[in-house]
Amino acid sequence: MTQSLSVVVLSAGLDDFNQLRGALTADSRVQLLAGGTDIEQIHDEVVRLKPAAAIITLGANSDQAINLIQRLTTECPATTVISAAQETSPGLILQSLRAGAREFLRLPIKAEELKTVLDRISQSSVAPIEPLEPPKKKGRMIAVFSSKGGCGTSLIATNLAAYATARTLLVDLNLQAGDLPLLLGVDPKHSLASMVDNHARLDDELISALVTPCSPNLHLISAPKEADFFDKIRPEHVVKVLERLREAYDYVVLDPQHTFDAITVAALDQSDEIVLVLTLDIPAIRSTQRSLQIFDRLGYPRRKVRIVVNRWSKQVDIDLREVEKALGEPVIGSIQSDYQTAVRSINLGKPLIKSDSSSKMAREITHIAQKLYAGTVHIEEAKPRRGWSSFLKRGPAEKG
Repeated sequence: MTQSLSVVVLSAGLDDFNQLRGALTADSRVQLLAGGTDIEQIHDEVVRLKPAAAIITLGANSDQAINLIQRLTTECPATTVISAAQETSPGLILQSLRAGAREFLRLPIKAEELKTVLDRISQSSVAPIEPLEPPKKKGRMIAVFSSKGGCGTSLIATNLAAYATARTLLVDLNLQAGDLPLLLGVDPKHSLASMVDNHARLDDELISALVTPCSPNLHLISAPKEADFFDKIRPEHVVKVLERLREAYDYVVLDPQHTFDAITVAALDQSDEIVLVLTLDIPAIRSTQRSLQIFDRLGYPRRKVRIVVNRWSKQVDIDLREVEKALGEPVIGSIQSDYQTAVRSINLGKPLIKSDSSSKMAREITHIAQKLYAGTVHIEEAKPRRGWSSFLKRGPAEKG
């Protein structure tokens, strides 16, 4: 017997509604209960009818539609909220997912894409009722991030992941320039593209087949080798992949891109901690301050952020205490500049803490890792941010 799927639709206009209605009613499972362009009316209909799904079109009033998604997600948890739009910018897609939408449909509707979404809703709605189980344990997710390239985030992420003694996954989200396989001396058969292609059916067995083993405790998901895959990886699918991966691992360490694109923000959203890396130069410090400001706008609590200084040297005339004052946040660790040691580790394809554990760099990274994994980082309440101190206002040659 075919399971009926009840649906309510908020459209941006008559044309959108007619197109959605035609696509939905072409599926024999769908029962279209209500539709319209009035947000409050559609809200009341969803609350009253409790449909299996509500399709919310993001048109000119996208802010109001996003607000409706948030309300429905809270008030009607049994209803699957689907966002739909003609504009498919990563920012808009991510905004709807953050509001609580579980699926995204591009307009005009493609029959195959709609069928896939309806299949998933149908499967979840007819699943047999089983005794309640405790929620699955989620592993801790740590993102190692810098909005400025060249600060050494990949080396730090690799070593933090290699330090963990529990089951750990390192994920390369630098989709255009990922090079973590070089740092680990492996040649992956699969990449994040494989995970995304199979995001709807990821189980433990499939995950094990798609990751690259690097050591007994450490596995890797590399960035796609082919540049073509970059445009095919959608933020909403990356969200689902990361959610599933943190159920399969004790720790998930992310190495994102150096931009605030939709995929990076989605990853930072999910992370329990963000290791924010900078070097002691004016552009990197300014970039770090901008990152903190963006984190504030995204609603991240400051206790989620851990600031680490990389390539520290006695020859640099910027004091760590001045950096802390400029950023209004403590530095939890600094890693000494040692080019030869770092390059030797990369050429060997082995993390520093394994290949040269007695080096100063390895000891400092180990100290940072111990703080992160033990949860002993001392976090102060956010201090009032001061203006840039005088050391940032030097000669014209140093202005960024």
